[in-house]
Amino acid sequence: MSLPPDASPQAGPDIRVNVEVEHLAAHSRAERQVFAYVIRIENHSDQTWQVLSRHWEITDATGQTTHVDGEGVVGEQPVIPPGGAFVYDSFVTLQASPGRMGGHYTVQDAWGVRARVPVPTFLLQVPGTRVLN
Repeated sequence: MSLPPDASPQAGPDIRVNVEVEHLAAHSRAERQVFAYVIRIENHSDQTWQVLSRHWEITDATGQTTHVDGEGVVGEQPVIPPGGAFVYDSFVTLQASPGRMGGHYTVQDAWGVRARVPVPTFLLQVPGTRVLN
């Protein structure tokens, strides 16, 4: 069965997420590695979107995965207009490095339509260590 020419499938909003990670050696010790990250959420769509919630999956070198869910980001539920961006920073700790972190944001437009925006998985690695495939 094919769709009529004007009934294309609904695509998610054009919202892009960029992440920069830094190992915080001064706050880390062998059994607890601390990483700071800066996230930039950019709205490339033609509609305003609000970040309602976040979901993270954090996996350390032992394979232990922690799921974190919560409202908004850093205590806010930012509204991002077309062409706008929201930038915030936070941190995460791992018992064993290297690790990885990724997830998604749930966003909502002015009409109450919700969508999921993926956060690309990023590496949490102490500089100078090797990651084996």
